[in-house]
Amino acid sequence: MKQLIECVPNFSEGRDMSIIKQITNEIETVDGVKLLDVDPGAATNRTVVTFVGTPDEVIEAAFRAVKKASEVIDMSKHKGEHPRMGATDVCPLVPVAGITMEETVEYARKLAKRIGEELEIPVYCYENAAFTEERRNLANCRSGEYEGMQEKLTDPHWKPDFGPAKFNAKAGVTAVGARDFLVAFNVNLNTTSTRRANSVAFDVRERGRAKREGDPVTGKIVKDKNGNTVMIPGSLKCVKGIGWFIEEYGIAQISMNLTNISITPVHIAFDETCRKAEERGIRVTGSELVGLIPLQAMLDAGKYFLGKQKRSVGVSEKELLKIAAKSMGLDDLKPFNPKEKIIEYMLEDDDKKKLIDMSITDFADETASESPAPGGGSISAYVGSLGVSLATMVANLSSHKRGWDNRWEEFSNWAEKGQKIKDELLHLVDEDTNAFNKIMETFGLPKGSNEEKAARQEAIQEASKYAIEIPFKVMQKAYESMEIIKAMAEIGNPNSVSDAGVGALCARTAVMGAFLNVKINASGVDDSDFVNEKLSKGLEIEEKAKEFEAEILRIVNNKIT
Repeated sequence: MKQLIECVPNFSEGRDMSIIKQITNEIETVDGVKLLDVDPGAATNRTVVTFVGTPDEVIEAAFRAVKKASEVIDMSKHKGEHPRMGATDVCPLVPVAGITMEETVEYARKLAKRIGEELEIPVYCYENAAFTEERRNLANCRSGEYEGMQEKLTDPHWKPDFGPAKFNAKAGVTAVGARDFLVAFNVNLNTTSTRRANSVAFDVRERGRAKREGDPVTGKIVKDKNGNTVMIPGSLKCVKGIGWFIEEYGIAQISMNLTNISITPVHIAFDETCRKAEERGIRVTGSELVGLIPLQAMLDAGKYFLGKQKRSVGVSEKELLKIAAKSMGLDDLKPFNPKEKIIEYMLEDDDKKKLIDMSITDFADETASESPAPGGGSISAYVGSLGVSLATMVANLSSHKRGWDNRWEEFSNWAEKGQKIKDELLHLVDEDTNAFNKIMETFGLPKGSNEEKAARQEAIQEASKYAIEIPFKVMQKAYESMEIIKAMAEIGNPNSVSDAGVGALCARTAVMGAFLNVKINASGVDDSDFVNEKLSKGLEIEEKAKEFEAEILRIVNNKIT
């Protein structure tokens, strides 16, 4: 798997976009890096930039951005609502794919070393990249903020990890880290009071609030035997938060960093904040995402809110995202566009056209053209997706059927299984055509020398095997869908039983059609063991699918005659 890391530097400029553009231009000069998001905030005077790419290229892009920020931002003149200590305030690296946290830490320290030595900017390493436990917490590194850094750097205990122990008045101090995926999430309140927003933030954030004697607001702060403040923990783990007033929107917000969304997902953070705010007579009006969020986090949110309504969660990805955004009011302050906020969508290659993105008319026209692809393999996968879609429809209709309210979860589970298989088969629609194109590409490889001929033959064999694997996967998935189709014929909404029957016909067609592609592509593969195994298993799946289809049609016909 290709190694990918994300970099999310925060620059202390959020008002002059010409300055930010100079910084992001540096990032875009590096091949192998994609700029995903630029999110400026006028009140905080801070911009969160997100880019992703292969490790060495990300490190190079990050260095160039930090260098440019040190040239165009003057921290001695900076004012803003957000805590800060440098022109590039923080620069965390996040493992995305094919790379461990340990490897990411090494890249973070390599970047920190280069910033310190070449730019003479003091650098603290934080989170997983920290050299000491105390410095894992960014708040400790940044305590005192920019105004206190000159004195802080004279303390041997706070000697920078890299760079000189000397205050850089223009660039300030930078923190470089390696961390898990962090979601920056702001919750909007119907108040202008920062104090009240902070009260809710203290209720929910993991650190909580200081314990006081007597009056919880004005009482004396309680200290332990070592002189440390005793804290009353908040209700959410892995959540940092503060309250602030955002002048550009005229409201107070709770600004949260969700540092581990597998422990506290975004939807739980939102719901708990709503509950705590309501206890204080405050209403949550919506929320906003700062930067990007993983797709799965939004899908989980959509399922969570549908589940609270006792509605089927087996709906499309698009519908889940719509439910999540509406439930959390992500468009309260400005339009929420999933294409600009979900990291997987930002990584999609817009230039690469997909068959499944075509209209059904265009797809039919493309199939009917003189081009050899898409062919029978892609059509088999598509027919299979339609078959399981019909079964999923029956499940969703059944979950909402009047009088069956106590069975909504049963049918929701079936619908969710159906959606998963549908998505896999839709992916295989394009993948079958990609497999065909790979074979065509191998025939164009050079064949002059003996080495080139051998390499070409090996590439042809590998591509041909792949062209067998894809339709074989279609067979497996289409056959797997027949379990859902049968269940819906037996126990689903009786008014839709014929739809289950059509689904069975589609599934059997997908299995048999894909097997034709397995067999025709097998003729080009020399590995007889591989071919014989696929043909043997394929024949077995085909026979079972025929039997399954007949069984489902008997159930359907008995119910409609």
